[in-house]
Amino acid sequence: MPNLQEKPLKTWLEIPNDTDFSIYNLPYGIFGSSDNPQKRAGIRIGDYVIDLSALAYAGLLDTLAFDIQVFEKEALNDYISLGKHIHQQLRARITELLLLGNEELKNQADKILIPTKEATMHLPVRIGDYTDFYSSEEHATNVGKMFRDPANALLPNWKHLPVGYHGRASSIVVSGTAFHRPWGQIKPADQNMPLFKPSQMLDFELEMAFIIGKSTPLGQRISTSEAEDYIFGLVLFNDWSARDIQSWEYVPLGPFLGKNFASSISPWIVPLETLEPFRIESPKQSPEVLPYLKFEGQKNYDIHLEVAIQAQNSQEKIVCQSNFRYLYWNMCQQLAHHTVNGCNVNVGDICASGTISGKEKESFGSMLELTWRGANPIPMPDGTERKFLHDYDTVIMRGYAQKDHIRVGFGEVSGQVLPATEYVGLPK
Repeated sequence: MPNLQEKPLKTWLEIPNDTDFSIYNLPYGIFGSSDNPQKRAGIRIGDYVIDLSALAYAGLLDTLAFDIQVFEKEALNDYISLGKHIHQQLRARITELLLLGNEELKNQADKILIPTKEATMHLPVRIGDYTDFYSSEEHATNVGKMFRDPANALLPNWKHLPVGYHGRASSIVVSGTAFHRPWGQIKPADQNMPLFKPSQMLDFELEMAFIIGKSTPLGQRISTSEAEDYIFGLVLFNDWSARDIQSWEYVPLGPFLGKNFASSISPWIVPLETLEPFRIESPKQSPEVLPYLKFEGQKNYDIHLEVAIQAQNSQEKIVCQSNFRYLYWNMCQQLAHHTVNGCNVNVGDICASGTISGKEKESFGSMLELTWRGANPIPMPDGTERKFLHDYDTVIMRGYAQKDHIRVGFGEVSGQVLPATEYVGLPK
């Protein structure tokens, strides 16, 4: 791969200067096009998708030694399983083909480059398991103040281990997928018995997630020093939450129906290696962690994140600006803790960060925090206000990293809230 710290790389392809999908990024996704709806692998550059199977059949990947049929699969799992040495070879070759002065791809671009407006994006991986962590100290503190003891907001274990829970992989959907407001048990503070009704406190959670890139057998541990070799790439992640259902059910075993109705991911997986220029120091951890959670080097990343809410037939409003750098527990620690008991992981598994909040109110990564459980509503451009999400609201999350001439972005993950469906099973 070219040295990213050298003079800027230039491509012959016309792409916006501020694109998330620069030549330094080249993220992977699964797409279908208007002239060929078959799901297949692609790489994003500017406002185009490079059709990897078409690229291979054009003879432009002949120097790479692997079965090009992996590009024709409906998920990236088989390609990911080939290993990082293959991924690096492919990215180096595609970078070469895109560089100014190289005519190989340029001469066949009309058959290989698909405009994004003609592409339909799908889930990029076949997700076997999904784990959600709780790694932002600010978020955990805010929630602790609201629901427990403000003087002792963090539970005793929080600074000793990356708290997490196993979520529902089957309800993870790709960006742009709408979902219905969930039903569940809700216990109003002024009533003795719970009610069964649609959630009235529907929320988003600003998160990022990493995709497992290498499987392990049952019983194998992954150390913090090995963890990056097992991380293929990152996506934006919205772990939708029904706060009223959650607050009634979560004691003693944690999240269940308040979380498992839907989670949304961005369609493009940004390879971990492309984020190398954006490494930064992690927050200081005190008290000292146990030996298996210790790490060396810079393990956090400076990635700007924002959340917008768009009411139906109205303009969007940015309600949160945060950063991935705020996480107390980094990805390497999360994966080391996840596997320290011998838990196996598989290619395509997803591990999400948990809500990412900073110290300032504007950086809080959920409506629960931004409105402080509804006490401070957010005014909207159409004259309404939000304590929590309304029907037909669309939540849009975006993220990018930039340093000097290098910009690597994630695009966006969006989803619209539809009204609760009629519950036929209720007795008259």
